[in-house]
Amino acid sequence: MGKVTSVYGVKGWVKVFSYTQPKENLAKYKVWSLQKCGKTQDVKVKQCKVHGNGLVAHIDGYDDRDQAKELAESYIKIDVASLPELEAGDFYWHQLEGLKVLTIEGQLLGKVHHLMETGSNDVLVIRKCEGSLDAKERLVPYLPDQVVKSVDLELSQMTVDWDPEF
Repeated sequence: MGKVTSVYGVKGWVKVFSYTQPKENLAKYKVWSLQKCGKTQDVKVKQCKVHGNGLVAHIDGYDDRDQAKELAESYIKIDVASLPELEAGDFYWHQLEGLKVLTIEGQLLGKVHHLMETGSNDVLVIRKCEGSLDAKERLVPYLPDQVVKSVDLELSQMTVDWDPEF
């Protein structure tokens, strides 16, 4: 959902980069699971607001700069059950991660490792998996209908109209 990037001020606030659309949607969630170095901790968000191009947040129990510094570089997750329902054909990034990616000709390109936001559109980062065509990492634009032809969560795969040479 986002990432704590650094501290903000001296009273325990942190800067946050939100992966949500729009970015301020992250502020609606009052409990975040912060993940850093393989450890997870649930924290209560006292306040979160838009500041410049990002967000700033104050986490309960973190009341000075040194305490807040411990949160820097933490990834923000929330309980999947608290996510709103999506319209048919829309997906959360976490649902796409791990899916096998096949071309319309049936060639296995690999699995979705993660997604990136680029401004114009999201990009699938596809890495090799068992049985994949080769060991290439591919960056494929996530453009439903144009490039991404189908997504089947039950089969854990998606089909793309993509030249394997790219």
